[in-house]
Amino acid sequence: MNYDFYMSIFLYSHIIFNINRKLLNNILMKKIAIPTDGGKVDSHFGHCQYYTIVTVGDDNTVLTTERMDSPQGCGCKSNIAPILANHGVEVMLSGGIGQGARNVLNNAGIEVFSGYSGAISEVVEDYLSNGYKGQNDTCAHNHDHGHDHDHQCGNH
Repeated sequence: MNYDFYMSIFLYSHIIFNINRKLLNNILMKKIAIPTDGGKVDSHFGHCQYYTIVTVGDDNTVLTTERMDSPQGCGCKSNIAPILANHGVEVMLSGGIGQGARNVLNNAGIEVFSGYSGAISEVVEDYLSNGYKGQNDTCAHNHDHGHDHDHQCGNH
């Protein structure tokens, strides 16, 4: 065997290794959705202006941040859960959220953590650095989706 043959094998295996590493990193990425109003966590999931979608690498560094417009309507009755799930979202960090919306998100494979407030960047940093430390309360709603809300959540 000659030197060129071994060099070709080495280069080929190096290329394959790098492709597999990139694929593995993509598999290990996580997407987090945060209901947003004015750059801060919205106090209620179903009434947000938009969602901030944060893509996090396997080393817990923020890779990308994007905006996804919110559909109109109450969170548990909108089609946002499958849209977020199809976008790859696995985690929702919210302020207040009702049990209906929590169930819909959970059924779509999205883990929900509530009780957050403040600037999006600070909430994401805290979650990535410290894990979930909130209360994970569910708002008690008395509404018929006709849409007079009688919120019983401490964030309203």
